[in-house]
Amino acid sequence: MRARVQAARERQLARFAGSKVTSNARMTHAHIRAHIPLDPALGEMLQQAMEQLSLGARAYDRILKVARTIADLAASDRVEQPHLLEAIQYRSLDRSVFY
Repeated sequence: MRARVQAARERQLARFAGSKVTSNARMTHAHIRAHIPLDPALGEMLQQAMEQLSLGARAYDRILKVARTIADLAASDRVEQPHLLEAIQYRSLDRSVFY
């Protein structure tokens, strides 16, 4: 696990080389748009989750950041359906615990 986390951190550092951002958690909305392209099917899936869970714009960005981190841990260059579903699941768990 330690090796996977270190590799994910190195991927993030390489992604943001030359900027002040050093991790996915620090991405701005512009970084999210540049580094997390979603195909139409993933975009639709995320939109449905946002509506069903009654989530706002900040949650949208947070889900994408977490999905990008999950993809980094899986050594994937793109955010794919399993990564996005896992991130949505984590967010839905937050909602059920705190609300």
